[in-house]
Amino acid sequence: MRKVALVSLGCAKNLVDSEVMLGVLKKAGFTFVGRPREADIIIVNTCGFIQPARAEAERALGNVLRLKRRDPRKMVVAAGCYVERDEAGLKARFPGVDAWTGVRDFDRIARIIEGPPAPRGDRAFLYSDESPRLVSTGGSWAYIKVSEGCSHRCGFCAIPLIKGPYVSRSMASIVREARALAALGIKEINLVSHDTTFYGRDRGRRDGLVRLLERLVRVEGIAWIRILYGNPEEVTDPLLDVMNEEKVCRYLDIPFQHAAAALLKAMKRSMDGSRALDLLAKIRARVQGVAVRTSLVVGFPGEGRREFGALKRFVEEARFDHLGVFTYSPEQGTAAFTLPETVSTAEKEARRAEIMAIQAGISRARNASYVGQVLDVLIDRRARPGGRTLIGRTRFQAPEVDGRVVVSVPRTGPSGPVNSIVRAEITSAGPYDLRARLVS
Repeated sequence: MRKVALVSLGCAKNLVDSEVMLGVLKKAGFTFVGRPREADIIIVNTCGFIQPARAEAERALGNVLRLKRRDPRKMVVAAGCYVERDEAGLKARFPGVDAWTGVRDFDRIARIIEGPPAPRGDRAFLYSDESPRLVSTGGSWAYIKVSEGCSHRCGFCAIPLIKGPYVSRSMASIVREARALAALGIKEINLVSHDTTFYGRDRGRRDGLVRLLERLVRVEGIAWIRILYGNPEEVTDPLLDVMNEEKVCRYLDIPFQHAAAALLKAMKRSMDGSRALDLLAKIRARVQGVAVRTSLVVGFPGEGRREFGALKRFVEEARFDHLGVFTYSPEQGTAAFTLPETVSTAEKEARRAEIMAIQAGISRARNASYVGQVLDVLIDRRARPGGRTLIGRTRFQAPEVDGRVVVSVPRTGPSGPVNSIVRAEITSAGPYDLRARLVS
């Protein structure tokens, strides 16, 4: 029984593909180890979205190939988005890799390892509830990928070039998967895709996500349902209404990208800062207590002091609960690739830091408002094995990208439950994390 180590890079969608590969390999009789140096076979599931992600993938491949040079019996497999994007270039730089596969054949990973090479699929792989999958996120939460690909053509984004057009899973398949996860004890499901609010539109359903949520709230055992990665133009009134359902977390992740109208036009995005503020006001009015996360891009060609100033004012006025900032990366094949870069790498990083400093103050103030409140907290794990400090999240904190709640358990009584929802009083707050004491 050969031992496999899988290094999963990039986003939550990549992680689901990695979990499917693990499920396929487990079914084929492989075993798993956590450290690549202990493995017979090392798989690197790469990300090719932007240059920093590609650099991370190259470092990972370099690291595992050093292990292979010390032990030539090891097999190295490169998979995923970066391979799909530039397999020829990677092969030239990393000739020691034994097998290559892009985004079309995650379900055939065992055959790829065992050889001979299998014919490649004709489109990006999209799993179903029947696909073997080994959930790797622990016992309290998991991702469900509702679609693959993207049919938008944002001027800076290479995802459609890598994954192809948007393809929704069937609603029945997603509901069956949610039931299977509930049977494993999972309490929270996080719906992910490259644009979750677009779900079902390729099948002619304008409010496909609304219908899906209406079915998922009836799945017994699932307590929280979270929507990740939407498009602000697709946030409809029916979607906001269904977010008031008890099981649906009042949480939206909707990247606005920028606020300056001229830059957004070049990005092939339509919602400028003024319209975005109107949308945020509407969301907050219809969904009381909603938390909103966004992503922004700094350093896009043409972003001068005026445009960057507009972005800073937008962040100050919008008062997002959570925010991430990317520095612009020119991507070959996208509409923006031919635009001359006008912002240096150093200035991009400085602007990113400036936005994040503004957001840190906003986040600290928002978190401070929770001090003294008793909130539901989903406990993911203990701070250390056997300890009495628990690590969890509230409804307004998504896993892996937002802050956490550090919960102290009284010295008398049980050491505290894991993989369950508890009541905890918030005792202090920082810009990202909260501290609390267990109430019940």
